Amino acid sequence: MTRTIRVQPQAFDAGHAAAALTVGRTDVGALVSFVGLCRDEAGRLAALELEHYPGMAEAELERIAAEAESRWPLLGLTVVHRYGKIAPGEPIVLVAATSAHRAAAFAAAEFIMDFLKSRAPFWKKEHRADGTAGAWVEAKDADEQALARWQRPQG
Repeated sequence: MTRTIRVQPQAFDAGHAAAALTVGRTDVGALVSFVGLCRDEAGRLAALELEHYPGMAEAELERIAAEAESRWPLLGLTVVHRYGKIAPGEPIVLVAATSAHRAAAFAAAEFIMDFLKSRAPFWKKEHRADGTAGAWVEAKDADEQALARWQRPQG
């Protein structure tokens, strides 16, 4: 199992990262990747500034990656999350998962993204296009509901 977890300020090449999971691998039958981009919110947003707690963010991403690996038969997994000031149209996050079959790769990628949207230790602050002070982005109920479907029964 190949796992890559990175938290970095610079943009990433999603195609290169995905290709790295499959090169020389004849056992991989599915590659699922997701790239989250910064939106301009109908022209209102100049940038998002993402902050994180170094060390904690990486440890949480490693933890959720390990949980995904324990739930699905993955062959490879890459998670890259940026921090710093990110302009509209730029990539923020990449999740790429490989497996012998598509269902496991799709489920693992979706599980990790649901975690990232609601639990990962990243904080987003808006920088508005009109120059006024932006606000910290609040968690959304829909993100919490998406994460809830992955909860394992207790007991």
